[in-house]
Amino acid sequence: MDFDLMITSFPKLLGATVVTLKLLSASLFFGLFLGLFFAILRLNKNIFINKFAYGYSYIFRGTPLLVQIFIIYFGLGQIEYLRTTFLWVILKEPYWCAIIAFTLNTGAYTSEILRSAFQTIKPGIIEAGKSLGISNKIIFYKIQIPIAIRQSLPAYGNEIILMMKGTSLASTVTLMDLTGVAKYIISTTFKPIEVFIVAGGIYLFMTFIIHNVIKYLEKKNSFQQ
Repeated sequence: MDFDLMITSFPKLLGATVVTLKLLSASLFFGLFLGLFFAILRLNKNIFINKFAYGYSYIFRGTPLLVQIFIIYFGLGQIEYLRTTFLWVILKEPYWCAIIAFTLNTGAYTSEILRSAFQTIKPGIIEAGKSLGISNKIIFYKIQIPIAIRQSLPAYGNEIILMMKGTSLASTVTLMDLTGVAKYIISTTFKPIEVFIVAGGIYLFMTFIIHNVIKYLEKKNSFQQ
């Protein structure tokens, strides 16, 4: 075991973690809004809107994230029309292609998490709001969404962790994230065990932080209730 390599590679891998965190935070930010939007569509009584939202969720939850990244990065670039539009400024960059793929993927899972959370809200809560003369819009934004977010915290915490580990696939489209830098160091040293142990330790530490933050939020919300 080459401990010197582990020590020297740690700062490089730690620096690459910044890219991983940027990918994760951007994907979760956009994915949360996308998931909320499609969760609302799933609750719509219009069968066409409902099926459209279900189709989006089914496709992105039913196909591998790696395939989605390849289709967006390599596949869309094959469409000649897109290369003549303003979209090409975004689609030609692996960084933005990765964020688009991660956003669409986590948005699909988030929509199902929020949809199930909305459906567990007791009808009596909504009826109580209506009896007080509160509009449906205010009930939805001020009552239903906060309750759904609190109830979905455990499941959404798991999704954050899965998404964090999923960002390692960004290295397949030449992004130098944590996994990408680890692969580069391995290609020059031919010592994968030492490098991956350090990289795995960093991923594990990030998982530990996310898990405890979600756990703290769960306890805080349980006290408020």
